[in-house]
Amino acid sequence: MQSLFQILMLILDLIWFIIIVHVIMSWLINFQVLNVRQQFVGQIWYGLNRLLEPAYDKIRSILPPMGGLDLAPLIALILVYALRIILQNNAGFFYAY
Repeated sequence: MQSLFQILMLILDLIWFIIIVHVIMSWLINFQVLNVRQQFVGQIWYGLNRLLEPAYDKIRSILPPMGGLDLAPLIALILVYALRIILQNNAGFFYAY
């Protein structure tokens, strides 16, 4: 069961990293440091959007309109961190068997 705990923590770490990369890329694209018309950048950007937009859409449906400010990635990071805390506080369950 310890390996299950470690796999879950790895998945949450990976999700955290993907969200951070998406946020940084969005800033770099908005400040015209990165160009989406470049094939490599475009593929990464569209892949991350396809991966994260379903989760962001669910979060956006709960949040009130913020006038152009998108808090969905921040809420997603908070949720991932909360899941990590819950798993760490219940780690004894994974080690008991």
